[in-house]
Amino acid sequence: MNGQIDWPEPIVRVQSLSDSGFPVIPDRYVKPPTERPASNSDGSDVNIPIIDLQGLLYDDETIFAQISEACREWGFFQILDHGISPKLLDRVQEVWREFFHLPVEVKQSYANSPKTYEGYGSRLGVEKGAILDWSDYYFLHLLPLKLKDYNKWPALPADARQVIDEYGKEVVKLCGRLMKILSINLGLGEDILQNAFGGENIGACLRVNYYPKCPQPDLTLGLSSHSDPGGMTLLLPDNQVPGLQVRRGNNWITVKPARHAFIVNIGDQIQFERR
Repeated sequence: MNGQIDWPEPIVRVQSLSDSGFPVIPDRYVKPPTERPASNSDGSDVNIPIIDLQGLLYDDETIFAQISEACREWGFFQILDHGISPKLLDRVQEVWREFFHLPVEVKQSYANSPKTYEGYGSRLGVEKGAILDWSDYYFLHLLPLKLKDYNKWPALPADARQVIDEYGKEVVKLCGRLMKILSINLGLGEDILQNAFGGENIGACLRVNYYPKCPQPDLTLGLSSHSDPGGMTLLLPDNQVPGLQVRRGNNWITVKPARHAFIVNIGDQIQFERR
């Protein structure tokens, strides 16, 4: 499965650039000054809200209110005690670290194309000469089931498909719980949002971003500034190297991830503005 011919230019793996040891990054990865990491960032100790979902067992009203406020004031929040095993979270991160450190020819057998982006990738979009992000990634479909093709999932390490599948199912269930809360907080029936996104045929995907060491991190970004176009994103961050920034007002705030927490991002399709 090699999609190189579908891209407008030869694909260069960012990990290979990092491993080359060159002290200067190629111009293709240098962001304009206004888009670089240091631009307009907030160095304070402010963090996005952290919400313990264990409280749902005995105090739904308080947790619902905390989530409602986080959505209105931030559009982001972290959740603890969400019901997914810390052991599974650790293993799924280990699986992906092991995959990205496999020989390049093994990873290349899963190379993606711009037709679906499913598989091992290093760029988005087919614009020639575009400024690229300093990252490689892997993209997979989880739902609907008709799009779930295990042949496009990495077969190494040996337990990769099993672990990724278990993780995906658990995250989908968690998203369903959160979707009900958001729907109720919007004054709707608890299943209205889920049904609006397709009900049993709702879509879900998984993207794993790998950010190799960069010799000039002040000039580039692992992932360009953006808003998520879907309904909701759950992000499992790497606590070893915090890097996610969220925009609030005119400032970029670096998220301080809690261990084994998910970062929840309310996507474009659920956001609305009261007037």
